[in-house]
Amino acid sequence: MKGRTFIGCIFVVAILGMAIPAWANVLNMSDPNLTSLEFVTVDDANNPPDLRYSGKGAVSYSYDIGEFEVTGGQYCEFLKAVAATDTHDLYSASMSGARGACMIQQNGSPGSYTYSVDLNHANRPVNYVCFWDACRFVNWLTNGQPTGSQDANTTEDGSYCLNGQTGADGRTIQRKTQGGRYFVPSENEWYKTAYYDPGKAGGAGYWDFPTLGNTAPTAELPPGSAEPNGSANYNAVDQANGITEVGAYDQSPSAYATFDQGGNVQEWDETIVNLGLGWASRQLLGGGFLSTGPDLRANASSNHFPNFEDEDIGFRVVEVPEPATLSLLAIGGLAILRRGWGRAALRRGSGQGLRRRK
Repeated sequence: MKGRTFIGCIFVVAILGMAIPAWANVLNMSDPNLTSLEFVTVDDANNPPDLRYSGKGAVSYSYDIGEFEVTGGQYCEFLKAVAATDTHDLYSASMSGARGACMIQQNGSPGSYTYSVDLNHANRPVNYVCFWDACRFVNWLTNGQPTGSQDANTTEDGSYCLNGQTGADGRTIQRKTQGGRYFVPSENEWYKTAYYDPGKAGGAGYWDFPTLGNTAPTAELPPGSAEPNGSANYNAVDQANGITEVGAYDQSPSAYATFDQGGNVQEWDETIVNLGLGWASRQLLGGGFLSTGPDLRANASSNHFPNFEDEDIGFRVVEVPEPATLSLLAIGGLAILRRGWGRAALRRGSGQGLRRRK
């Protein structure tokens, strides 16, 4: 799956006649066969909450969110950049050999670890990642995808001040209001993207499932079909791999043209949903490839310790303007060209399902 062109990090720079090695750039993967980290715009600021289910989904600003879940190929680039010495265990041995793994391989020894991903899995979602792994990935994005040890310049600061956090608590760690750019989605950001439809027949509102319907999508191998309820990867339909390629169900988008918000992998969000003595669980949304139909529904969620990893747990990324930027947007003082506007503009209306553009 080819990523769209994005001007980002400089790949080769010559200084005094010497070439500097290429930087990682998951926004524009160097291999055209690998999916880049692409975003769609979720506008319709100040949308109403979903009063059916505890008032979720209201967001007062526009934001960009990953069209797809973060892939094994993208996460492998992250590891190559910051995990030659894997101080905070961004890599899990389960990634290469456990059931349904994303097939990222670690070789070498501390200080010189190298990483590779099986090409058959590079466009499937990364899994066996904990909440702290997701926070460190978005910190790295916010910091410009640098190469180096896992410190404040790469993974430990940026959008979240982690300061070495790897435990089961971390309740005080929340997104920064200044200096951040990329984040793990909030519950409302994720929920709105998945279930809200400003073009819903009969008036804007919420669906029960993230495939533009109130009935569970069909559990079948991709590409599936759009009718009558869309298709998704759950009920362990892919016995060979577990996880399927991101966006493979290309006839089953949300209203904002995101894919796989139901099934494939459960996705971390920032919300703390359970507090105990020495632990603070974070929420997981969307259901995974081992889930059943009701787990994909808008009123369903699960949670786990933030240092927990499993085969059907991954994440996607949200990009949110800083408050100052939001103010400028509100008064029309800033125009920003966003990736994904074309697809967002194709959201469904009059009961006709959105179709992904090739």
